[in-house]
Amino acid sequence: MGIFDKCNEFTRADEAIAMGIYPYFSPIQEVYGNKVKVDGKEIIMVGSNNYLGLLDHPKVKKAAREAVDRYGVATCGSRFLNGTLDIHVEMEEKLAQFMKKEAALTFSTGFQTNQGIISTLICRGDAVVTDQMIHASVIDACRLSYGDVYKYKHNDMADLEKKLSFIGNKVNTMIVVDGVFSMEGDLANLPDIVTLAKKYNAKLMVDDAHGIGVMGKNGRGTAEHFGVEDEVDIIMGTFSKSFSSLGGMVVGNKRVIFYIKHFARSLIFSASITPASVASVLATLEIIQNEPERRERLWEITEKMKSGFQAMGYDTGPTESPIIPVFIRNDELTFMLWKLLRENGIFTNPVVYPAVPHGEALIRTSYSANHSDEELNTVLGVFENCGKQLGILK
Repeated sequence: MGIFDKCNEFTRADEAIAMGIYPYFSPIQEVYGNKVKVDGKEIIMVGSNNYLGLLDHPKVKKAAREAVDRYGVATCGSRFLNGTLDIHVEMEEKLAQFMKKEAALTFSTGFQTNQGIISTLICRGDAVVTDQMIHASVIDACRLSYGDVYKYKHNDMADLEKKLSFIGNKVNTMIVVDGVFSMEGDLANLPDIVTLAKKYNAKLMVDDAHGIGVMGKNGRGTAEHFGVEDEVDIIMGTFSKSFSSLGGMVVGNKRVIFYIKHFARSLIFSASITPASVASVLATLEIIQNEPERRERLWEITEKMKSGFQAMGYDTGPTESPIIPVFIRNDELTFMLWKLLRENGIFTNPVVYPAVPHGEALIRTSYSANHSDEELNTVLGVFENCGKQLGILK
């Protein structure tokens, strides 16, 4: 087969387009609050990771505009050379303080952050152990490392211990887990993982992209939620969720962060986070710390929607977060439901293999602290009507 032959033979997306059920790369024309305009029609967004509703906060937009006026629209260089601004340094200092770790380092995207951490720290002869449902960025980062990679069954502590026991204490090992799993919305069993990490002398890294800002009394994430912050060696987070910006961070021991800073290729050879994005993070961080009522409202909404879906007869799986999946477990029916929801004014995300295992297709919904009860009731009503229309609900 020639290099381009596989491109010509890929027809699955063409078939979905022809059927009118292709759901991806939908251009959003305008954003206002929890509503977006698609194809000229205003619809309610329940497919975003804008958990705290800060995407269009006046303070955040003002900070971004002022940063552009002061620094321009880009850095035109990497952090290693000409791309470090004073606000990059300020951001890292404040993030470290917020997360109660010695130091922080920021990357241009969350994907690059995981690549930089794992490919830098895991060397030949080392081992990295991950949950089989870990984010794709961690999977790719493991491939870039020279270490041996082991996967354990999702949230199965017996299988994790089996893998750690097989590796043994003579190999440098790091366990890497999602704090909040991005499709199913369930949490890693951090207390038990911490116990196993200690037992087998392994380091522990938590990808808390969907946890920081949401989980824990102060919004420091899943480790705070479980009371094991001091037991987690490295925490990774992104700015494209609760921080409503773009970029990623890693926090931990200052010598570890300093080492990553000087050897992570995804940091050294990438342009740094733009001034507007940095300013947005600084503004949202202040709001996260000073307005805990946003998290309180988000959890009220989460309970309302989860209970509402379950009362209709939908299966929401093991979720423990504002990510509420609606399991359909049939790819074609999932796309049909997505299309019907869109036609009735609801923006959701259909998720099929490989983002979830075969036979576990779902509609992923996620919520913002700014969603009104009226919007939420509309969403529930549309889901019920569409589910009945397709025979998913009785």
